[in-house]
Parts: sequence; structure tokens; C-alpha cells
Amino acid sequence: MAKSLRTKRHRALTSVIRATRIDRGLTQRELSAKLRRAPNYITKIETGERRLDTVEFFDIADALGVDPIVLFTRVANW
Repeated sequence: MAKSLRTKRHRALTSVIRATRIDRGLTQRELSAKLRRAPNYITKIETGERRLDTVEFFDIADALGVDPIVLFTRVANW
């Protein structure tokens, strides 16, 4: 299996997370705080420096107040 960082699908994931965060009126720092993570946690995800596992994806969806299935569908349709 090829690496997933910076692939088209990975860019879709990071773009959807960023767009949803902005739509919800949250800064990266505010979202990181909701997740009880370091301030640069969301920055690294949105810039493609960090991969997400499934549990982290669900946690981010919850922190954004979005159904994870809806968020996943947005990524799939990007």
C-alpha cells in the first residue's frame, strides 16, 4: 500500500476538516482545545503533516458538532 500523506484523498480529508471548522466559526486553537490537544494539533492535520486514525476522525467530528458519517460523506464526495 502506498503512503497516504499528501495524496488526493488525504487532501480531501484535510480540506473538509478545515472547511467544516471554518463553517463552525472555530479557530484551529479552539478546536485543539476542545479536543484537549496541543495547539498545533489541528494545524498539522490541516497542512497535511499528520495522518488521522479513525478514532481521531470521530473525535474531530464530535468536536465540530457534525455527524461523522456526514463528514465522511463530504470527504468521499470532495
